[in-house]
Amino acid sequence: MSSRTFRLGTRGSPLALWQAEWVRQALLSADAALEPEIAVIKTSAENFPEQEIPLIGTGVFSREIDEALLTGELDGAIHSLKDLPSDYHPDLEIIAIPTRESPLDAFVSATGENLSELGPGSRVGTGSPRRKAQLLSWRPDIEIVPLRGNVNTRLEKISREGLAGTILAQAGLKRLGKEELITELVDTSVILPAVGQGALALVCRKDDDRFREQLLALDHQPSHETILAERSFLRRLRGGCQVAAGALARIEGASIVIEGVLASEDGSTCLRAKREGSTIDGPRLGAELADELLEGGGSALIENQDNGGQ
Repeated sequence: MSSRTFRLGTRGSPLALWQAEWVRQALLSADAALEPEIAVIKTSAENFPEQEIPLIGTGVFSREIDEALLTGELDGAIHSLKDLPSDYHPDLEIIAIPTRESPLDAFVSATGENLSELGPGSRVGTGSPRRKAQLLSWRPDIEIVPLRGNVNTRLEKISREGLAGTILAQAGLKRLGKEELITELVDTSVILPAVGQGALALVCRKDDDRFREQLLALDHQPSHETILAERSFLRRLRGGCQVAAGALARIEGASIVIEGVLASEDGSTCLRAKREGSTIDGPRLGAELADELLEGGGSALIENQDNGGQ
C-alpha cells in the first residue's frame, strides 16, 4: 500500500456512499497525488435494522467505524455529523467540516398535503425522538409511527405502511437526487433540526498527522463554527440520538445566533430558547443555551427519559 493511500471508513447506505464519494473526489481535487480509498463498515444501525434507535444506544451509526479507525484499520472516517455522540472519543478529532448543506427537515407526503393540512389521526413515520416530540407538541392529534431504515427504505414504507408521510433531512434527499419528492420544508418554528444536520465530519486519530493538511483543505470555517456551537449545546445536555433535542446555529455577520429545543417524548413539554453573540463565543453560547433549558425544566425531562419514562 502506497504511503499516499488514505483509507476512509463509511457506512454502506446509498446516502453514506454518495457522501464518501463526494469527499473522495474533493480530496483528489485538492491533492491529485493522494490515493483516497473508501472502506464500507457495517454499523449497529445495519445490524439491528428494525430496532428503534434509542433502544440500541448512542453511536449506532458511527461506533464500529470509529473502532476500526482507532485500531489502525482505517486512516480516517466520513460521518454524517448528526450521527456523532456529543461526547466524542478522546483519541479522535473532527478535523474538517465541509460546507454544510441545508440543515432543514422535509416532509414527504403520500397525498401532497402539508403537515398543517393532515387530518386528525393521520399517521406520520419517524424514528427520531426529536422529530416525534416536536411534531406532537405542534400537532398532538396525529399519530407517530416508528420508522427505521435508509432514505429509500423509509420512502418505500410510506405506501407500504399506509402513512400520511414521513420526515427526512432535506440534505439527504438532495444528495440522493430526490429533492422533487419534498412536499414542504418544515419551518424551524415547528421542528428545529438535529445538531449537525446537513454537515459532514471528517475524522482522524489525534496522533496521526499524515493527512491533516489534505482534510483541512476541505474545511469550511462558518460551517465549523455553527457546528461547534450546536455540539456544545448537545454536550451540555448529555445528548445523543435518544434525547428529544435539537439546535440550529447560523452566522449573521460577526455574530452567531443559536436556537435550541428540548422536549418530552410525547411532546407535552417543549422548551425553546435562543442566544446570540460573537462567533468566537459559539461554544460558550451553546452551553449557556443548554443551561437555560435545563434550568427551565429540562433537567427533569432528561431524568425522566433516562429512567424510561414518557
